[in-house]
Amino acid sequence: MTTWEYITTPLLIHNTAAILNNWGSEGWELVQIVQGPEGGLVAYLKRPVGGAASAAASAGAAAAAQAAKQFEGEA
Repeated sequence: MTTWEYITTPLLIHNTAAILNNWGSEGWELVQIVQGPEGGLVAYLKRPVGGAASAAASAGAAAAAQAAKQFEGEA
């Protein structure tokens, strides 16, 4: 049985394709885009757990955290 890991990331409307392509290059598949609580767009992504994909997980999570801070105006 496949197990999945999930991540959410804010999407900047002027750079949506680049953001999604970046996550896609790390093995993430777009599941859904929804409007966030503050009005911006949020992407939900998934990828299988294990293999080479897990090696980049911490780097991806750090990038997502930084993007979230910028999106919220904290950085």
